[in-house]
Amino acid sequence: MSKIKIFSLGGLDENGKNTYVVDIDNDLFIFDCGLKYASGNMLGIDYIIPDFDYLVKNQKRIKGVFLTHGHYENMGSVSDLLDNIPNLPIYATKFTKYVLMEDGVNEKNIIEIKPHKKINFGKNSVFPISVSHSSPDSVMYVLNTADGAICYTGDFLIDPSMSNAYDMDLGKIAYVGKQGVLCLLSESVFSEKIGHTSPNHHLVSFFRECLKKENKRVIFLVLPTHLFTIGGILSAAANTHRKVVVMGKRLQNMVNFGLANNYLEIQEGILGDLSNIEDDNSVLLICDDKANQYSTINKIVGGYDKFIKLRKTDTIVFAEPRYDSTEKTIVKIENDLAMQGCKTISIPKDKTILHHASSEDLMLMIKLTNPKYFMPVKGEYRYMVGAANLASNLKVPKENILLKQNGDVVTFENGKLLDNFEHIKVNDVLIDGKSSDDVGELVLKDREMLSENGIVLISATISKKNRILLVGPEVVTRGFVYIKDSTEMINEIKNMCEIIIERNITPNYVDYNKIKTEIREELSKYLYSETECKPMIIAVVQEV
Repeated sequence: MSKIKIFSLGGLDENGKNTYVVDIDNDLFIFDCGLKYASGNMLGIDYIIPDFDYLVKNQKRIKGVFLTHGHYENMGSVSDLLDNIPNLPIYATKFTKYVLMEDGVNEKNIIEIKPHKKINFGKNSVFPISVSHSSPDSVMYVLNTADGAICYTGDFLIDPSMSNAYDMDLGKIAYVGKQGVLCLLSESVFSEKIGHTSPNHHLVSFFRECLKKENKRVIFLVLPTHLFTIGGILSAAANTHRKVVVMGKRLQNMVNFGLANNYLEIQEGILGDLSNIEDDNSVLLICDDKANQYSTINKIVGGYDKFIKLRKTDTIVFAEPRYDSTEKTIVKIENDLAMQGCKTISIPKDKTILHHASSEDLMLMIKLTNPKYFMPVKGEYRYMVGAANLASNLKVPKENILLKQNGDVVTFENGKLLDNFEHIKVNDVLIDGKSSDDVGELVLKDREMLSENGIVLISATISKKNRILLVGPEVVTRGFVYIKDSTEMINEIKNMCEIIIERNITPNYVDYNKIKTEIREELSKYLYSETECKPMIIAVVQEV
């Protein structure tokens, strides 16, 4: 019999940052290690990762990180975790391993696994089972313990027509259910959607219709790891006498890997090259990376792309998910494209490109596994509640349905739930560019102030020998007022600063701290009275 703890460092009541920890008699098993894309109001922040302090403090107990598939919401922060724990073993299937290596993860850290091959850890074991998703080689995990199995589904949908690397082994899932499941951790993103996700995620006919209606150049925005969607676009372009040009080294590598490993099928001769970009009937595939969502299309819209120059006859198809956090960004891009005369097409509302389990898929997973306890994960709280309601409809006792927040610990002892209300401190870590350091809330507040009110920089130089003002005060503004149009205000700022400096200079001592403080305080009041803005004021006073 065992003492088991289950908690999340990210992924509950949010989209992304999926990181779930299972502690079995002091052995830690980590399932997924994802990131979350920053919303538009998080200035300069590229993505958000979980706080790994708990894992760093307990690194000797970690048996490994087990990744379900190669999407950034589920594996995007692995490299950040390895910065903190360099020798951590990462278990991943073939395609997920490739994505990790493309992101710079050392191959020595990665242990390639295959579905339905058990991995033993003493008296416990981990058993991966293939599931259907838009990323090939996706798996769910079954953690076998003395008190029953703990199942984590990852992302999935139930579609018998998906085969090979996208297949799902329902028989093995049912077998696990017969053996006894203590707790099921299931995704919840589409819990409110009625019916099955399939066949709405099949978009070949939609892409084919786009190419049929638009006889000029068509540009598809895709995610590089959504090979099922990329395969759909390639299938739609077959027999259209169009050349498909895959733009960017990263996307080219991903497509080449998919073709080499039979994740993609393609009509011979359909792929073009850079010489086909300007063709009237070409099809261009473009993608972004994990740190800069929509950076490529923004570069194209701004006219900064080296190869692609927009034409009024171009059609841009958003063939990728639209999350709540990115809706404003996408709308702005669509407006910018419209101003250039381009046509934009999005996935219809009755379709969905997200390969996640809808209500019927979720209920079938619950029926197959027949868990004693059910814990909805992955998704905003209303989605988790939706999944909990589905479980309740299937006669899972309400006291056995576990709705938790990040950091809340679920404890089982000898197979029974203990209500000890334990909580682990969790935080968001904000990543700016290639820096792995947390940016922090104070920096965000400074950036917000700068974006709304700008900055005023005051500089002056004082003679160290004679205690007199040699140069300045000079005034520089950014994002506040245009100096040439505000001469009177700038002169008044200079006069105020000069008076403040002069009154704090004595024959024996210059009070630099008082000068800077008074400049900030008095200028702040003056500028607010004149402009009703509160710019950041920085005073730089030096002596020579």
